Amino acid sequence: MPASILEEVGHLLDAGLTQSAKARLSCPSCGSVHVAQVLGDNGGISYVCTACGHSWS
Repeated sequence: MPASILEEVGHLLDAGLTQSAKARLSCPSCGSVHVAQVLGDNGGISYVCTACGHSWS
């Protein structure tokens, strides 16, 4: 029996963190992960890098 719950589910937590990192957006211009999601004038969704100012949709 495991000594703690973390020993029992630690591998599940590690897998979740890996998946989360893969899903993170990064700026195609500078590679920064500091990206904001914004609504466009026509209701569409765009992204803006808060590090370099690059925007894309």
